[in-house]
Amino acid sequence: MWPLKWLLVLLLFSSSNSVQAFLFGYNIPSTANLSSTWTNDQNFRPYIQNFRPIISTGSGPNENYDLRFSCGFICSGTCDSFLFAIFSEGIILGPVGSVNPHIVWSANRDNPISENGTLQLTQDGDLVLRDVDGTMVWSTNTSAMFVVGMRIMETGNLVLFDMNNKTIWQSFDHPTDTLLLGQKLVAGQRLTASNWTRGQYNFSVGADGFEAFVEADPPQVYYKFVQNGYSITRFVNGSLAVFTANESRKIDVLLVPETSSVQYMRLELDGHLRVYEWIVNNRVAGWQVVSDLMNRALSDCDYPKVCGNYGICSNDQCSCPKGIDGGAYFTQIDERKPNIGCYRITELSCHTPQNHHLVELERISYFNTYNATILTEMDVQSCKGACLNNCSCKAAVFGAFGHHNGVTGFCFLQDQLFSLKDIQNEVTRFNSSVFIKVQIPPIPIAPSSTPPGKKTRQTAIVLSSTLGASIGLILIISICIVSLKGNKKIAGEEEDNAYFDQVQGMPMRFSYLYLKAATENFCRKLGQGGFGSVFEGTLDDGTKVAVKCLDGIGQVQKEFLSEVEIIGNIHHVNLVRLIGFCATKSCGLLVLEYMSHGSLDKWIFYRNQNPALDWQTRRKIILHIAKGLSYLHDECRQRILHLDIKPQNILLDSDFNAKVSDFGLSKWIDKDQSLVMTRMKGTPGYLAPEWWLGLKITEKVDVYSFGVVVIEIMCGRKNLDLTQPEESIHLLSLLMRKAEEDRLLDIVDNGSEDMHIRGREAVEMIRLAIWCLQGDCSRRPSMASVVKVLEGVMDVELGLDYNFLTPPPVAAMAHREVHLGSSGTILASILSGPR
Repeated sequence: MWPLKWLLVLLLFSSSNSVQAFLFGYNIPSTANLSSTWTNDQNFRPYIQNFRPIISTGSGPNENYDLRFSCGFICSGTCDSFLFAIFSEGIILGPVGSVNPHIVWSANRDNPISENGTLQLTQDGDLVLRDVDGTMVWSTNTSAMFVVGMRIMETGNLVLFDMNNKTIWQSFDHPTDTLLLGQKLVAGQRLTASNWTRGQYNFSVGADGFEAFVEADPPQVYYKFVQNGYSITRFVNGSLAVFTANESRKIDVLLVPETSSVQYMRLELDGHLRVYEWIVNNRVAGWQVVSDLMNRALSDCDYPKVCGNYGICSNDQCSCPKGIDGGAYFTQIDERKPNIGCYRITELSCHTPQNHHLVELERISYFNTYNATILTEMDVQSCKGACLNNCSCKAAVFGAFGHHNGVTGFCFLQDQLFSLKDIQNEVTRFNSSVFIKVQIPPIPIAPSSTPPGKKTRQTAIVLSSTLGASIGLILIISICIVSLKGNKKIAGEEEDNAYFDQVQGMPMRFSYLYLKAATENFCRKLGQGGFGSVFEGTLDDGTKVAVKCLDGIGQVQKEFLSEVEIIGNIHHVNLVRLIGFCATKSCGLLVLEYMSHGSLDKWIFYRNQNPALDWQTRRKIILHIAKGLSYLHDECRQRILHLDIKPQNILLDSDFNAKVSDFGLSKWIDKDQSLVMTRMKGTPGYLAPEWWLGLKITEKVDVYSFGVVVIEIMCGRKNLDLTQPEESIHLLSLLMRKAEEDRLLDIVDNGSEDMHIRGREAVEMIRLAIWCLQGDCSRRPSMASVVKVLEGVMDVELGLDYNFLTPPPVAAMAHREVHLGSSGTILASILSGPR
């Protein structure tokens, strides 16, 4: 279970207040082999499976309950990655066992190493952490500083010291998210909330006190203590106090229950600053929260992310903004998790400021009044105008004593908006309103509406009649005749297609002529699909759109109706939004949100066109795809199977946020049901074995397709690539061999240096994909579980089967990216997104 190697040049011995480690032969030449390898043996077993101490403090004062601090390696779940950390070990003596450790400091929390990484105290006194490939992950940078050993103090401080017992380096000087008793923060230092990865909340010390803030540009402060001349903050028994630079004067700021036991203070992922204490009570011992420090000044609704972006917190409940006019401009990202936040139904565009509108939220306040642009002595109308005239302003907060009308007050302009707070239940004379900027959506155009430009021409004709009434009359009659003849066919087709109006939840309907003008007669092609093309267009309000044209709508009427109905009834930040549609007998048009970076395939398959994506971008794309599919599978009224997940159907915006598109093959099914399909759907290469075996179809077919896409993203190539050597043509066959040989790093995209620097994480992502590719669909995870793995709260299942391949039919190998119809004929991809 523990093949991890620890390379330490240490000699351990106990002392009254620490365990010390000294170098062997400090003056021995550097060419000598000074390392001693510790492997998994009976004398060095972990107390519990997920952590392993290297050195620890001595026993605690209680004869039955031993609390000590240790430094060593610690992991979670399947233990495929490790932190070098300081953690508390609560060891209950006797048959009861042990208490899970609490991490109080880690060297590499943003970059865990793999199981064969090493830690070495080198001959020249540097403590170095390396990953399995030899890459240096972390170092104390104490070379040539005459370090002779290290010890861990009973306070939890890890110390490197010299021959004179002088401290050369200590962990207390490099805080992460925790302060131990006696530990201090000086000006410029901060705590950052973390769960193995960097969080959003920070607690920072400046030259005049401290503040808590959420990361933004600029940072937004939600708690602040100012005291001139006090630049040191220290966690002491009884308080979180500030001191002068020479620590001659002290002010207790946040009181903590005094204790004779051990305490530590942690900035949590939710922004709270909590104090934990080791408590022994009736032979039960453990860490308990004894104080939530900032809660004495803040309610739960005062924390920036309590309800996510744009969410309103009221009595600890979260909701989306609704203006006085009752308009619906926001919707929840996840209806089952309202605390995640809300997003605009129509995105803001600086190209059309004339369509910006401020939604008023009465009796609502905002936490950030420290770093916002503050405009004083201003009335409410001037405040609103200041925001409307500033494109980067997302909201204006106006506050004043008494009623707003005609009263001057304070105006705060916000460039980024987190959670809001309802103050209706508070007794206060100070009145506050928030004005959130929204985009007025385009006005629907009836089928008979005049296309853009025509109205102007008709107006010109009428005006020209002043030069000659008879000539003007002739011109008007002529234009009407031509227009009637030209539009008769289209109008008739639209009237005959009344069945489209019977579809429930229909979005906005456009006329054909309007969309023809919006796309400049369909001249700017974005991509080509099986039954039509995708064109760039611009609506009257300046909004860029992608217009998907399906020629011969009679052939694919069901697919067209399916896509309109499904996209029109779902709303999620990781699903492409349907703005509207047009339906005639000869064609069907879908008006979709414009995704400026096109489809994913051109970013991972065609390197001559675009630069290689880095690790963080690929990981973000994978997470977004997973969230979109999880919403379809588990969070809609009826479960939706996409049935055609592939890179061509994943679209990217300007920030490489990914959205799932192309719902033409999708199916609604009731929860806890499966489908018996009469014809094969999807794209060969991405089809789960159930298709070939004629089994019932569930949402697990999307999970399988997702697994293929993840492998393609991580490897930077197609799953079937005839340009590769014969043994590597089929990517999944290559994956199977490399997995069995434990050489998954070999197939990570070699066109990206960053991907190989983050090789351990890339391999973990491939293992997640393998889980999704299990031949037995019951062994595949749900997409909700995939999201949990990606968010670090769940681990990949052990004992995966690498024989996940089922040989596809010869036709599928020869004709890639096709759909097989019920008649057995091969049809090209029906619905392709903007590319």
